[in-house]
Amino acid sequence: MTGVGTLLRLALRRDRVVLPLWVFCLGILPYVYLTGFQTLFATDQERIDYARISADNVGFVGLYGPLQGDSLGELTVWRGGFQPVLIGLAALLSVIRHTRTDEEAGRTELIRAAVVGRWAQLAAALLLTGLGGLLLGLLATATTVAAGEPVAGSIALGVVYTLDAWVFAAVGAAAAQITETARGARGIAIGVLGGAYVLRLGGDISAMGDGNLAWLSWLSPVGWAHRVFPYGANDHLPAVLSIVAAVAVTGLSAYLMTKRDLGGGLLAARLGPPTAAAGLRSPVALAWRLHRGLLLGWTLGFTALGLVFGGVAGSVAQIAEDSGGVDDIFTRMGGTDEIVDGYFGIVAALCGVIAACYAVQATLRMRDEEQNGHAEALLSTGVSRYAFAGSHLLFGLLGPAVVLLAEGLASGLVHGDVGPVLAATMVQLPAVWVPAGVALLLTGFLPRLTGLSWAVLGGALLLMLAGPLLRFDQWVMDLSPFTHVPQLPGADFTVLPLAVLTVVAAVLAGVGATGLRRRDLPL
Repeated sequence: MTGVGTLLRLALRRDRVVLPLWVFCLGILPYVYLTGFQTLFATDQERIDYARISADNVGFVGLYGPLQGDSLGELTVWRGGFQPVLIGLAALLSVIRHTRTDEEAGRTELIRAAVVGRWAQLAAALLLTGLGGLLLGLLATATTVAAGEPVAGSIALGVVYTLDAWVFAAVGAAAAQITETARGARGIAIGVLGGAYVLRLGGDISAMGDGNLAWLSWLSPVGWAHRVFPYGANDHLPAVLSIVAAVAVTGLSAYLMTKRDLGGGLLAARLGPPTAAAGLRSPVALAWRLHRGLLLGWTLGFTALGLVFGGVAGSVAQIAEDSGGVDDIFTRMGGTDEIVDGYFGIVAALCGVIAACYAVQATLRMRDEEQNGHAEALLSTGVSRYAFAGSHLLFGLLGPAVVLLAEGLASGLVHGDVGPVLAATMVQLPAVWVPAGVALLLTGFLPRLTGLSWAVLGGALLLMLAGPLLRFDQWVMDLSPFTHVPQLPGADFTVLPLAVLTVVAAVLAGVGATGLRRRDLPL
């Protein structure tokens, strides 16, 4: 373990922007939800009715998890039911970035040439992410206590978030030992996270019926986070399970490291053919080969989201019929006078932000190709830098169109009204292209700061989640490109904002490609 302290300081130096960003954005959300609910409900009876209907609604339980009480604190934790997934995602990506990504880039070999222990880099990555999870939990605790919630419940909420980060940090560490590439490690770890969410969803929905599959939730770290009920039962067993899982998986990752060579993985990479097929003899064809797995995964994921969102729409309509007061609440949360239209408008905007994550990821693939030396080999041929950038940007622009189309079709078919639902989803596309343009702009001029592309998305997500509840000024909301998208279905369709967003994205991408053309590529 020699050198852990030095490597931890190095990791903190490298993550001086990224770490505070995800800690603050995810740690402040409970306070945002809480203060929003405080202003949302005019009377206690309105809050109780909302909680009663939501707790018995299959669609809402599937989205947010079980709800066992009607206090503001319990509603806040329930409304933040997707928080454990977001925290887990941030944690596993952080660990993989400081382990497998560095190893793939050759930095680990240089570090290990010094007086550094075998497990020092892995330990530093886990300590960094664990510290981030702890700070996130402390922030959630402090802000909810400041908002007037019970101290014991707020501490329990902070513990839930901290342990969730630790569990999935360990998952990321284990995944980093399996494959030779950071991309493969991220795929494995995110697959585990998605599986945990599906197990939680299936178990919670089963518990509302015959309960035969309710035990599935107890196999999921996400399910454990949902079963502490900080402001209610405050059950300690799920927290104990999280601690045991974090320790066990961390130990497993350390053991797996001893079973592989530096630079290799437990699963050896498959050798390719000695000569390229005819279909790989152009930059676009090569980009298709590199992006097709990512595109397929995102398309399947968005199809599943569409099935869930489309199924929940019927539950939203039932809520409107059961309680006119809840209908008014939904309108104040950012929807329209028609609750189902408002629901699909909010869902479409959320899908737009998620699709923008794919757009940024696909666009930044050119930066990965540059860092691992593949771009240098490609550009040493007759391929121009514009062709290189354009081949990856193509998937950053058209890929989100494919996944949004899949979500809109699935959601509309399940709901039984494809046209309006699909239109609400596809109209998000110009706003999705703007972060992709920002990613290419940073790649062209400030390649070391390409991580700031994710800050644009984080800000847009924060405005989407917090803005309607906290009633931000319009100029603040206008900072997000998604604010300018017509809120279909229900609102009037206008072409001008979509055209402006498209032009902005095109200018950003064009300037970024020019910057890439003019700067040096590191050897």
